[in-house]
Amino acid sequence: MTVSTISEVLNELELDALTELVNIGVSRAAFSLREMVGEQVHLSVPSVDLLSRARAIEILGKSGDSQLVAVHQVFEGDITGRALLIFPQTKSLELVRAVTGGDLPLEDIIELEQEALAETGNILLNGCMGTIANMLRRSLRMSLPEILRGNGPEFFNLAPPPEASEVVMFLHINFTVRQRDINGYIAMLMDLPSLTVLKELLNEFIERATGEAAT
Repeated sequence: MTVSTISEVLNELELDALTELVNIGVSRAAFSLREMVGEQVHLSVPSVDLLSRARAIEILGKSGDSQLVAVHQVFEGDITGRALLIFPQTKSLELVRAVTGGDLPLEDIIELEQEALAETGNILLNGCMGTIANMLRRSLRMSLPEILRGNGPEFFNLAPPPEASEVVMFLHINFTVRQRDINGYIAMLMDLPSLTVLKELLNEFIERATGEAAT
């Protein structure tokens, strides 16, 4: 699938429905994170974009930090693909500070980073993907979270399976935990059959919600 056909994957109504599902998922994930950290957690997703892998890599490259950290999970079911929660290295440490209470010395925070990131990523990615699957009336299996370090090209060219298409579902997310503002990204890479299924399921969701098809 080429960059020129990305806009044809989902129409405006389908993308609006997907954005609504993602925001519900993020809200549920925020509630779970709030229970974990014992403090109010604000999470927002301003928009959901469908981008080429090249464009997604370009956006990550503009973050100003060449070293990135990602929590990676494979999802399987009617829809198959990869989900990545991505932060610049500096922001990942800020997130760990926020999750652990912010009072630990740096060496302890570094030691806890893997576990805290994996737990946070698991909550966020499962919240998003699980909610989307549930509201589309489908089941989904998620792999255990894996911590990756590298850059955009490495994250978006992981060896199959599953083999991803050229389309990336890209979300810019904003955290506020313990007065710390943390910015990151969620990226979902799906194969072409999964994108086709997603479009069909979104149409069914829209019909149930409005009585009208999205075509």
